[in-house]
Amino acid sequence: MAYDLKQEDEVKEYIENLGIEYRFGCYKEKKAEVCHLLGDYLEAIKKDFEKAAKVYKSNCVDYKFGKSCLKYGNYCLVGRGKEKGDPAEALTYFEKGCELGEPSACLHAGMMLTATGPNVSIKRDVPKGFNYLKKSCDQNDDMACHYLCGMYISGVPKNVAEYNPHNPAKNKNIEYLIKPDMKQAFEFAKKSCENGNMYGCANVSMMYKKGDGVEKNADESKRFFQIAQELQKAHETTKELKFQQGLQE
Repeated sequence: MAYDLKQEDEVKEYIENLGIEYRFGCYKEKKAEVCHLLGDYLEAIKKDFEKAAKVYKSNCVDYKFGKSCLKYGNYCLVGRGKEKGDPAEALTYFEKGCELGEPSACLHAGMMLTATGPNVSIKRDVPKGFNYLKKSCDQNDDMACHYLCGMYISGVPKNVAEYNPHNPAKNKNIEYLIKPDMKQAFEFAKKSCENGNMYGCANVSMMYKKGDGVEKNADESKRFFQIAQELQKAHETTKELKFQQGLQE
């Protein structure tokens, strides 16, 4: 049946039928991809976060669908569809999603395990977190590559309290879990850029300009600076389009 999506009553009918199709595909045909779509439908259309959370969790555990593990992990982290957030449970599902091949889940697990600060409740495990980030970067997640670049630029101290970002000379004598390494930082910055991260491209440009981790090259510095600017313009255009769509809704 063809729908005239300019007619409000037909739009409502189309949306309801979509929900029926997703429920059938999930509960009767047991298709993991359709179950995930049902979770998205409950979240975005019905605004029923509690039911969406149950669908994502079930699809992760029962059908081993990595994207649903990631989604349920995000719900656990912020407390959506639940009484309150639970970072430990979130990490469990991010790790499960990572094992199932979802790169963004690897990114989230890695960031949680390497995070520091007064509000961090997850026990820091830099080697494990690094491996998750590396796995994500290897699957071309631009943010994971960018995060790894930052780790190699500054290094990762064993005792965060000893690290002073304003006094690099003193930092030379502290113990590092990951020592500063500009060559490694350059490689991760470049991969981040290749996967569309404007900050990664800006880092590559600056490294070529200064000769940090790579031989100085003014032409390459200029080229990557231009790429970073193009990505920034594209990002701003996307934000403006989303803002305009929000006003129309």
